[in-house]
Amino acid sequence: MPSSSEAPKASDASRTSDPFSPPDPDQARARRVHASLFRIAERHADTEARRRRQTHPTMIGPHEAVRLVSFLLSGAALLEEGEPEVDRADITAALSLVPLMRGEMDELEAGLLGMARGRGMTWPDIAFGLGLGTPQAARQRYERLADRTARDE
Repeated sequence: MPSSSEAPKASDASRTSDPFSPPDPDQARARRVHASLFRIAERHADTEARRRRQTHPTMIGPHEAVRLVSFLLSGAALLEEGEPEVDRADITAALSLVPLMRGEMDELEAGLLGMARGRGMTWPDIAFGLGLGTPQAARQRYERLADRTARDE
């Protein structure tokens, strides 16, 4: 039985059916995240060859390694026969990759934001996509990321 903090609020149900109330931003973002994953998978990862573009054929990338260790630890992925159990050294190795992974994500986000601006997207458009409350917050995020990634080079 869900706790009272997990139970939907009465106002949540009325927000979705009341055309005069603004949508709940968290619910709207959750729906958009799911729809975004589906859209990209359907358009750009719908064949094995297209999915293979995302992985290096002979070397695992940092984000893939961290994801794999996390999935094996959580049970979301199962060990194959003869594969060793995840141990403390595996976990330490995955944790060691997190800063590199974070740096790569910062570079990807800064690049994507720059390209979005280059394609004519406005700061309100970008704020919406990032789930930020204001265009100013989106611009400041981009400036921080651009500064951080420039310093890391």
